[in-house]
Amino acid sequence: MSGLATLLSRNSNYRFTWVGQVVSEIGDYFNNVAVLALIMQKSNSGLVVSGFWLARAIPAVVAGPVAGVVLDRLDRRRVMIASDLIRAVLALGFILTVRQQSPWLLYALSAALMFASPFFTSGRSAILPAIAEAEDLHTANSLTQTTGWATLSAGSLLGGISAARFGYDTAFVLNALSFVFSAWCVWRIAAPEGFRSKREPDRPKPRGGWAEYLEGLAYLRSVPLLLGIGMISVGWALGGGAAQVLFALFGEQVFHRGPAGIGSLSGFAGLGLLIGGALGHAIGRRASFAGYKRAVTISYLFHGATYMVFSQVASYPAALVLLMFSRVGMAVTTVLNTSELLRHTPDEFRGRVFATMETVRWPVMILSMAAAGMASNLTGPRTIGLVAGAFGVLTACVWGWCDWSGRLPQP
Repeated sequence: MSGLATLLSRNSNYRFTWVGQVVSEIGDYFNNVAVLALIMQKSNSGLVVSGFWLARAIPAVVAGPVAGVVLDRLDRRRVMIASDLIRAVLALGFILTVRQQSPWLLYALSAALMFASPFFTSGRSAILPAIAEAEDLHTANSLTQTTGWATLSAGSLLGGISAARFGYDTAFVLNALSFVFSAWCVWRIAAPEGFRSKREPDRPKPRGGWAEYLEGLAYLRSVPLLLGIGMISVGWALGGGAAQVLFALFGEQVFHRGPAGIGSLSGFAGLGLLIGGALGHAIGRRASFAGYKRAVTISYLFHGATYMVFSQVASYPAALVLLMFSRVGMAVTTVLNTSELLRHTPDEFRGRVFATMETVRWPVMILSMAAAGMASNLTGPRTIGLVAGAFGVLTACVWGWCDWSGRLPQP
């Protein structure tokens, strides 16, 4: 923990980035919980919840390649500021949905908000080596990831309370203000060499944005470790898409807790991610490359197994604890894998690699969310959750086999 505090105290660039992250992500979860609760209030339908997540997922698939090329071509800091300001305007638009019975405006605004997001989230990852020294990179990544999960916990809990007590309009206004504050924080950061990607002098530049994106894909395919990390992303999305739908279904239909139940489930999931982030930071500082790969196998196996048990328990407190444990395992994997991406991805490809990692998750999440939404009309949430957890166990087994068979060499 002293290393995290030291980084914040002596690195003003990272401190501004971190403060903006805290405020804007808490606002995001105010929005998420409010929208999910609003949908359940109006429809009480898992299929409509699935439609909301699909409306977010499909634009992300389209935006990822565009964001990756833009971030590797233009000033990443300016792209991030533009993303924040556009999202602030869109967030205010959600106020119009409160008194509409039809979900279509919710879908449209959610789609637009999600299209703008990769330009910021992938940009934040891409600039991290520019604002943190090499020896601080793992610490900065750990703090960035862990902060995201802390805001998930705080934002979800506060968002549930806010929606229940003060109404949905308040949550949407706070979300818009959080984006404006984040844009101001990003505007305050500076680096001597700027925030444009640096291309190797002997590498010819592709002509056109599509050629640039394909160049990034070719690089990613050439590094087995990056492909393996992409496989983990796909494996998470197989169960993770269904899990997004299940938060609302478990909160409303299984445990009958309303908006507060949705917020509590999301909050305990965030608490588990926070614990796992701290654990991943400690492991990453000490583990060899072989130890890192074994830690990923163990933590992801733990993630899938505990989620399967969560889906079956009758006790609400036990469900919260098991969900928390499941997210501990996922967080350890995410911290370790992201640190490896930062270490081994050249600056000229970093925007495209991080955007592609986001992009490959979303098509799988779309299928998972759609399947969960349709399955909710045929079977109960507990069965869907059992299958979602099983995909996590399968992903851990495939990664472990790739490691054991020598298919994941150090770049």
